[in-house]
Amino acid sequence: MPMQDFSYIELSPGAAPIGLKTIPVLNYPDFAEQIAGLMKAETVHCVLYYAFPFNNGLKFIAILAVDATGKFLVFSHETTAGVTDLESITPQIPALHLFEREIHENFGIGFQHHPWLKPVRFSADRYQKDLTMNDYPFYRIDSEELHEVGVGPIHAGVIEPGHFRFICNGEKVLHLEIQLGYQHRGIEKLFLNAGSTLRRAVLSENIAGDTTVGHAVTHAQLIESLAGITINENLQKERAIALELERIAVHIGDTAALCTDVAYQFGQVVNEALRTTIINTSQLWCGNRFGKGLIRPGGTNYPLTVPVIESMLKTLDNTGMRYRDITDNIFTAPSILIRFDGIGTVTRSQALSIGAVGMAARMAGIPRDIRATHPSGYYAGIKYEPEIQDTGDVLARALIRNLEARKSIEMVKEWAAQLSPVTRHPSPIGSGVSAVGSKPSSFAMAVNEGWRGEIAHAAVTGPDGELVHYKIKDPSFHNWIALALAVRNQEISDFPICNKSFNLSYCGHDL
Repeated sequence: MPMQDFSYIELSPGAAPIGLKTIPVLNYPDFAEQIAGLMKAETVHCVLYYAFPFNNGLKFIAILAVDATGKFLVFSHETTAGVTDLESITPQIPALHLFEREIHENFGIGFQHHPWLKPVRFSADRYQKDLTMNDYPFYRIDSEELHEVGVGPIHAGVIEPGHFRFICNGEKVLHLEIQLGYQHRGIEKLFLNAGSTLRRAVLSENIAGDTTVGHAVTHAQLIESLAGITINENLQKERAIALELERIAVHIGDTAALCTDVAYQFGQVVNEALRTTIINTSQLWCGNRFGKGLIRPGGTNYPLTVPVIESMLKTLDNTGMRYRDITDNIFTAPSILIRFDGIGTVTRSQALSIGAVGMAARMAGIPRDIRATHPSGYYAGIKYEPEIQDTGDVLARALIRNLEARKSIEMVKEWAAQLSPVTRHPSPIGSGVSAVGSKPSSFAMAVNEGWRGEIAHAAVTGPDGELVHYKIKDPSFHNWIALALAVRNQEISDFPICNKSFNLSYCGHDL
């Protein structure tokens, strides 16, 4: 299909809400053909594809990101009551497999010829309520030479639940299937029933605990868009600083975790200590190590003051120097490199086919970074060059963490030093529903680059301006399948380091 034949509305990052009726509605064959035609380009990927109840049927919304233009393409399809089957687009575009599986699980739509139509989350309000976790249809290979290894859902460490089912030939992994969905939080519906802007802001901080700032900023931008609120440059810069501090802290912490899994205790304890200096800076700023309470729609209760800036700059100087020293040791030690190099490889073609985002894309030579391709807020005024590796292995993922942490430290130092401190910012939107003033019968979206990759929030308002649908995507939604691919043909003993090298979110997936 030539580009002029496509039917969509084109949105810039940070665009104002659009009327729901302005989103083109295509019949399903044209809708499917358009998605497949657009996504054949490597520079186009699916940000969101979901459905929600609408006019006694379902409304399907697709949001595609075009890296070459920095735009989002939005279009839709509607079904009437009683429509239960649609032709799957996954055989043409494998990256859509999980989006279609989610729609199937939520609404019972049978995507014909989908190769892997299985539950995603076992949400409490799933369409087929009699299907339980114990009924999950794991892939099996009948053989006297192969064996299965089950790990979880209760984890040996105190982390989120998830079940990993390995099919092995001796010590070699032939296949890994990851079953999540144990938490049943229903957080998207909690946004609709929250009753106040403040409660929704608090919910956004708890979508994924290690990405408090990333999800809170994305939610705040969405609410501000709906309410027609413009944020001043100073506050935009402070939010960017908070996002990069979160990135620095997690990357340093993950460097410690990688050292743990290769028995390099010195690297582990040094990086754990350095991570603490960063999260303590967040605590000094807002009273919470993970940045809870810092981001609020419309304003903030915690302006970045001169004493906090001075402490932040001093910490970043010291931590940056020590992080450079320890990572120089890590990435020149043969005993460590031999455990990183060539382990857990995901090829570029695999990463493209699954729609990988964030580090899981950049490790395989795909320059996919929202800060560079679709920047909003303060990032819209700078030119960010993403860190790219091309080997797709544990080493590539570790190097990206190292390079991004170093770059983010320098960025925050530069921004903080240039900041014009204020003693007061605009107050956040009030706690009452009426304070939001959202545009009625509208659609809005916000996307940011969290430390894992792109975070997307989208919302639809009803005739009274209240939220009638809220959609969330954590980057882990795209990238769990990358971990499953990474361990194929690896020794099963390599699974822990492969897992840590991605550090994907269970709770960010189990919405």
